[in-house]
Amino acid sequence: MSRGLNKVMIIGHVGRAPEMRYTPSGRPVTSFSVATSREWTQADGERREETEWFHVVAWGHLAEICKQYLSKGQQVYVEGRLQTRCWEGEDGKPHYRTELVAQEMILLGGRPNEGHASEQLFDEEPANSLF
Repeated sequence: MSRGLNKVMIIGHVGRAPEMRYTPSGRPVTSFSVATSREWTQADGERREETEWFHVVAWGHLAEICKQYLSKGQQVYVEGRLQTRCWEGEDGKPHYRTELVAQEMILLGGRPNEGHASEQLFDEEPANSLF
């Protein structure tokens, strides 16, 4: 059987402050949204812009880092994989959400209250780490 590839890389701005919670086993998970925008010119010369929103989920140590360092409006690079969850709503109908499960995150443009640019790389600890 051949292996597949599920890898996503985005650069955008944090749309809402990260929210962290803990699973029943105590593992931290942080969720936040990131907006990416693209611009193009149509054949008639009209400029267009489109924004795509991503729901991002980070686990473990990366979840703690995201909660501590990210804030609304900050530019960020996120790398990970897409995952679609399904659950039954109170109305009995199935609901779906596609999320970017973060494996790496880089802060771009410095922290919101800093006057200079800085970059930091944070890697998620592998879920099945032997160490």
